[in-house]
Amino acid sequence: MRRLMIRAIAAAALLVGAGTAPTLANALDTQLQPVASPIPRELVPFDGREPPGTIIIRTRERRLYYVLPDHQALRYGVGVGRPGFTWAGVTRIAYKREWPDWTPPPQMLRRRPDLPRHMEGGVDNPLGARAMYLAGTLFRIHGSNEPDTIGHAVSSGCIRMTNDDVIDLYGRARVGARVVVTR
Repeated sequence: MRRLMIRAIAAAALLVGAGTAPTLANALDTQLQPVASPIPRELVPFDGREPPGTIIIRTRERRLYYVLPDHQALRYGVGVGRPGFTWAGVTRIAYKREWPDWTPPPQMLRRRPDLPRHMEGGVDNPLGARAMYLAGTLFRIHGSNEPDTIGHAVSSGCIRMTNDDVIDLYGRARVGARVVVTR
C-alpha cells in the first residue's frame, strides 16, 4: 500500500511539474538528508584504455571511475569488501533499481542470522537510494545509509557509495555497461 501511494505521489509530481523545474526521480528521494561525502566526487584526467561509459573500480584505492570522453573520468569514493570479501573481475550492469528491496543471500544469513530475511526499499534499507546489479555475481554497486563507511573496506563484497553519488552514477551508467574491478 505504501509503495503504491509513493508511486502515485511521484506520478502526480511529474504531471504537475511538466514544463517547470525538474522533479526528483522518486518520491523517496525527498526523504534523503544531504550528507557531505567523506570523499568528494571530482572530475579527473584519465589515461585508461576503457571507452566512455565504462566503470572502473580500484578496490585498493577505494575509488570508482566513470570513464568520460576526452581522457577524463568522474572519480567517486567507495566502500569495498572487507578482508576475505574482496574480488576482482570484469562484468557488466545487468539491471538497475531505485530504492531497491534487499534480501540478504543465504551465505550472508549463515554469517549473520540476526539480519532480516527481506527489507523493503527505503531510507533505512542498507542498499540505499539506488542499486546497479552486477551480472554473474551476488554483488551490486549501491547507495548506503552509512556514509561514514565510504573509503573503508567493510562490505561483504558490494561496492558502496553515498546516496548522492550513487544517484549521480545511476543517471549516467547504462544497463550493459562494462564494469572492471581491480584489487
